[in-house]
Amino acid sequence: MRGLMRTEQEVNRAIDQYADMIRRLCMIHLKNYHDTQDIFQTVFLKYVLSSVVFENEEHEKAWFIRVTINACKDLLKNFFRTHVISIDELTEQPCELLPDHQEVLEAVQSLPQKYKNVVYLHFYEGYTAPEIGKILHKNVNTIYTYLTRSKKILREKLGGDGYE
Repeated sequence: MRGLMRTEQEVNRAIDQYADMIRRLCMIHLKNYHDTQDIFQTVFLKYVLSSVVFENEEHEKAWFIRVTINACKDLLKNFFRTHVISIDELTEQPCELLPDHQEVLEAVQSLPQKYKNVVYLHFYEGYTAPEIGKILHKNVNTIYTYLTRSKKILREKLGGDGYE
């Protein structure tokens, strides 16, 4: 077990390596730039203060994914008790996505919560169902079911068979 905080070099490497993934994961959950920035800072603060020793890069990446997802869930649990955001504010968020990509992102964001993580980890991060099961602590058959159902929902939302 480590007694000290991580070095600046370790933190900079982790930010370089995981920043984009964490921001994408937050945007899928939160759909809000400011909350994404808050979660981003929270995740890296937990990393700095964490005494976890990672077995390898995959273990470290899985830790970042779990911490990010849990931080997003915690924020969303408390969100409606403390915030009200107008639809105008949501649509004014800067977005650099092409229209087709924006449509896909919106479709993914509209999925039930339990499907979002599975879709993100499979399609954006390239994890297999067994790997996702380990990361999310779920049975691999549950992951396959979530992927199948989410693909069906996305196909319906995006109009047709073009999204497989």
